[in-house]
Amino acid sequence: MATTTTATARPGGTARKPAAGAARLVCALLAGLLLLTLAVFASVMFGSRVTSFSEVLDVWNGTADDYVTTVVESRYPRTALGILAGVCLAVAGTLMQGIARNPLADPGLLGINAGAAAGVVTGTAFFGASGQSATVWWAMPGALLVGFLVYAIGSAGSGGAGLVRLVLAGAVVSAVLTAYIQAVALSKPDTFDSYRYWVVGALGGRDFDVLRSVIVFAVAGLVLAVLLAPGLNTLALGDESAFSLGASPALVRSGGLVAATLLSAAATAAVGPIAFVGLAVPHIVRAFTGVDFRAQIAFSAVVGPTLLLLADVLGRVVMRPQELMVGVVTAFVGAPVLLYAVRRMKEST
Repeated sequence: MATTTTATARPGGTARKPAAGAARLVCALLAGLLLLTLAVFASVMFGSRVTSFSEVLDVWNGTADDYVTTVVESRYPRTALGILAGVCLAVAGTLMQGIARNPLADPGLLGINAGAAAGVVTGTAFFGASGQSATVWWAMPGALLVGFLVYAIGSAGSGGAGLVRLVLAGAVVSAVLTAYIQAVALSKPDTFDSYRYWVVGALGGRDFDVLRSVIVFAVAGLVLAVLLAPGLNTLALGDESAFSLGASPALVRSGGLVAATLLSAAATAAVGPIAFVGLAVPHIVRAFTGVDFRAQIAFSAVVGPTLLLLADVLGRVVMRPQELMVGVVTAFVGAPVLLYAVRRMKEST
């Protein structure tokens, strides 16, 4: 009788552990969504003119005066772009770190930032592109073309797309494009004035046309990332284990790189290059989710925009009535995370 009782107790205990883990993840995700909601409210409340929570509600109810309505509604595009860019950069960083199996991997390894910058400089200098809506139509194809060019170079020859070859290809292409950007920008003062604002990374000064220009690429990248999540879980076990479980490591890596390229290109074209979000968010997320990429992608899509919106709000508050661009704020926030990751890697070796 004692043996039977012990045998039945063990399965019950092991069943409760996954249930408890799932409940913890759900609670953490709900807390993240609540924090994202607060970040959205903060984004439409704070700026050179602070509006109260009740004033925001009055705007939504249609009872606010014209001035307050104009102030609040002018913050809608930057809030929406902050959500879009935060989701794209965080999920792209999660994909890159999963594909490379390296906690320091970043979407910038594919040369996407340099490609978008080269597109902006080319459109401004030689085709008279001006304004954020026109700029995005040059940044987007530049980022995509360079991302796929790097992948084509890195996958040429036998063995497919090797990670080392991809990184080297990205470094070479980025170096060439950086030299081109500097040569054009320094020789054309008008181009330099436009480029220096874009290259810092900012959410302000853009409208919903920018969002509409990149939303299709962002959605395509997110759908592909979700579909690849189970494959990334098997890839984390090693190529041989992935093969034995029926997955194709080459196909998963290729799909992940395509998804990361689409996501990074959409975010960079919309708001400019913003550093450290794609690097820092996966480290934050893994503290809650562990190694399951299905949970990592879901949490990254919540933590990424929360971090970016709060950084944007901080940039608006610390120098009011002036504004510190969000790309600068994320660099200050992300640098300690990078140092912590490097230290963790050193301790584990």
